Amino acid sequence: MSTLKEIKSRIQSVKSTQKITSAMKMVSSAKLRKAQKTIENFFPYEQRMNGLLSNFLSAEESNSSVFSEVRDVRRVAIIVFSSNSSLCGGYNSNVSKLLTQTVEKYQSLGREHLLIFPVGKKVAKASRKLGFEPESNFDSLADKPSYTASVELADNLIQMFKDKNIDKVELIYHHFVSKSSQVLTSETFLPIQLQSAEKGSVALDYIVEPDRETIMAELIPKVLRLKIYTALLDSNASEHAARTMAMQIATDNATDLLQDLSLQYNKSRQQAITNELLDIVGGSFGQN
Repeated sequence: MSTLKEIKSRIQSVKSTQKITSAMKMVSSAKLRKAQKTIENFFPYEQRMNGLLSNFLSAEESNSSVFSEVRDVRRVAIIVFSSNSSLCGGYNSNVSKLLTQTVEKYQSLGREHLLIFPVGKKVAKASRKLGFEPESNFDSLADKPSYTASVELADNLIQMFKDKNIDKVELIYHHFVSKSSQVLTSETFLPIQLQSAEKGSVALDYIVEPDRETIMAELIPKVLRLKIYTALLDSNASEHAARTMAMQIATDNATDLLQDLSLQYNKSRQQAITNELLDIVGGSFGQN
């Protein structure tokens, strides 16, 4: 049985840890409120732009585009989003697992034909463990989402696809649903899926100015840029939500542990007092 001093020392240690996890939960909650407001305001806009593109394309006789060209896959780029720091539950480990699965899916192409664009230190480290050197450093985006920087990343990938340096681009990120729910998502960024209007739906008649080619040249890259930025905002909000929940669980576990330790301390203290009383009583009988 642990001594009273050992139990007391452990109680103090757990209390200190509880203060840290509680403070981290408060900080993450504040960041989450800001990130959640941003993604909830931006996500409908990105979805509306996607809908506009789909409606516009469905109204055209031909919806062909260089960005929808399905080619034999010889070279693949993978954009994967994580955080720069830990203590957010299984957030980063789940991303790393899905990255590993995605790499295995394309292993027949050879490592030299797989390009990984990691956003976040944790997934950059995971990609190096897999034997890949990240294409660039996007660590700053994980902490401070920037539309300008995300547009640069999107434009780089768009140009590589147009030049046929890559044949497919995949996204791996967490989609933020709520504080307690973040869905790990894997989807194709390029080529884009240009779907015609569903049977029975109302066809929209667009007046196109100056011409279809100009509109397509402007609209599709804009939608693709918005997709990268939305994934970045989604990932950022999901990280803060995951960390908030992880710190809440850690704080609750510390509270439960403190109750158990306090009970153990009181029992040990009572046992020690009882033993002292027995020694005193036993000593008095011995003197008689």
